[in-house]
Amino acid sequence: MEEKNKQANYKVVLITSVFVLAAFGIGIYFGKQNSDKNNSNDLFVANASSSVSSVDMTPFWTVWKTLNDKFVYTQKNAKVITDQDKLYSAIEGLAASYGDPYTVFMPPEDSKTFTNDISGNFEGVGMELGIKGSSLVVVAPLKGTPAYNAGIKSGDIVLSIDGTSTEGMSVDKAVQLIRGKAGTAVDLKISRDSAASSLDIKITRAVINEPTIDTEIKGDVFVIKLYNFYATAPDQFRQALRDFVQSGKSKLVLDLRGNPGGYLEGAVDMASWFLPLGKVIVKEDFAGKQDEQIYRSKGYDAFNSNLRMAILVNEGSASASEIFSGALQEQGVAKLVGVKTFGKGCVQELLPITNDTSLKVTVAKWLTPSGKSITEEGLTPDYVVKISDTDLKAGKDPQMDKAIQVVDGLSN
Repeated sequence: MEEKNKQANYKVVLITSVFVLAAFGIGIYFGKQNSDKNNSNDLFVANASSSVSSVDMTPFWTVWKTLNDKFVYTQKNAKVITDQDKLYSAIEGLAASYGDPYTVFMPPEDSKTFTNDISGNFEGVGMELGIKGSSLVVVAPLKGTPAYNAGIKSGDIVLSIDGTSTEGMSVDKAVQLIRGKAGTAVDLKISRDSAASSLDIKITRAVINEPTIDTEIKGDVFVIKLYNFYATAPDQFRQALRDFVQSGKSKLVLDLRGNPGGYLEGAVDMASWFLPLGKVIVKEDFAGKQDEQIYRSKGYDAFNSNLRMAILVNEGSASASEIFSGALQEQGVAKLVGVKTFGKGCVQELLPITNDTSLKVTVAKWLTPSGKSITEEGLTPDYVVKISDTDLKAGKDPQMDKAIQVVDGLSN
């Protein structure tokens, strides 16, 4: 992501990237810290105290004292933890108790790494991670990256990282273990539906250069392949649409397979090219804790009824991809072709807790214009078409073939 969120409160809807964010997911609000820090902290402590007034904290302090009095280090070269370490670990456990893989407390080192990541430092393997049930799942490897070249696929379940089991592991922890300096390697044990047994895959990390967009013409169909919704995507998408118009064609296939998302603002801007002013693109549901927020088309609405459009999606299409696709599907602009999307539509707020720690907390979920929860349901294509390993080996793409049939008017 170029210029990763230099502005506070800029929302991102991303899955956790092994080379970008130590989060996923995600939509993120970057909260502002109160300039009157002391007053803010006093108010926070007062509110926190009142909210837990009925909780007996005696067990916590009893365990704290007992550990201080009795614990003996038995492992050679064990790290001696400080009281500050204990406090941070307790807060991490508090955040983890909510059972949400995207709600995470970040101690100083993790918080610094996160800040560096969103500032644009990319070293890793180039794949997006998410949680499905209790499994750590690959959302999508990015084209041309080490993960892609090593054969990692959307839907792969990561069983272990350098021998460490991922059972019960958060996406943030997995990201910490997988990423690293370019030139170093990481060993992943993968479970894949099409494989009879688990796969051991070694990936050498590299500096990641993220592709954004490609275009091509297939017969009388213009195809745009969009890899993400990051900062440069709206401008590049606008140029691709200009090329589409100049081609004189009226049939468009937008390929969002393996697109893990990006900036919410980008998805809204890009959907606005196809929708009249004021049409709903996505809703933000805060579960009654604040009023629902609705994002509407800016009304660029550059295409007339002659446009025939299909959008390709798969299990690697997530977040901003789902927002964009869901809006155009429900507003009657485009048909979806492929398989059910990942289902990632929750929003996180990134809050500074101290000068060097932060909390990433889920605060809302995204809904399609009709009110369908993206996180709970994902998007089901109008035309469900699977692509097999045999198809891939043979260089066939039945999903693309079907999308072309749809815009050609050959599918019912």
